[in-house]
Amino acid sequence: MASVTITYARAFADAVFDMHLDPAKTLREAQAIATLVAGSKELREVWATPSITAEQKRAVLDAIVAREGLSKAVRNFVAVLIDHRRTNFLSAIVKQFELELDRHMGFTEAEVTSARDLSDAERNSLESQVEKLTGRKVRARYSRDAALLGGAVVRVGSTIYDGSVAGQLERIREALSS
Repeated sequence: MASVTITYARAFADAVFDMHLDPAKTLREAQAIATLVAGSKELREVWATPSITAEQKRAVLDAIVAREGLSKAVRNFVAVLIDHRRTNFLSAIVKQFELELDRHMGFTEAEVTSARDLSDAERNSLESQVEKLTGRKVRARYSRDAALLGGAVVRVGSTIYDGSVAGQLERIREALSS
């Protein structure tokens, strides 16, 4: 599944940049149709049923595109998924598409968990530090975990930067026990 999602997401991201489309708008539209499909069992069944022709499935897609006001690029992307019987991967492909757009634009995702809500100044400072560490612009998502006691844990891809009090106490405990 991973290779399917990466292949289609990367191809769609390349097309967005080759055609000079607005990446944010295209992503919003792709997310909107993925949400619509995820919320409609009937639509998923229509697109998954082999006895319904691709033309009929694309006609349903065209009705959705007209109603939702989606771009031709998003319509064509979903039509390719219909033609290749990949609509069951739509949500995963759209998530990967977001990562591919970020990669093209030099962004990286960071998950920040802190013991308390951070102020805007603290968030800016933390994001600036992560940008220096990674060499890329950062898009951070924030969450709270009181168990950290203080500080923050930042995850960028598979790398974890643990600046939490709980993490420091754990490192001290390990040093004392060895």
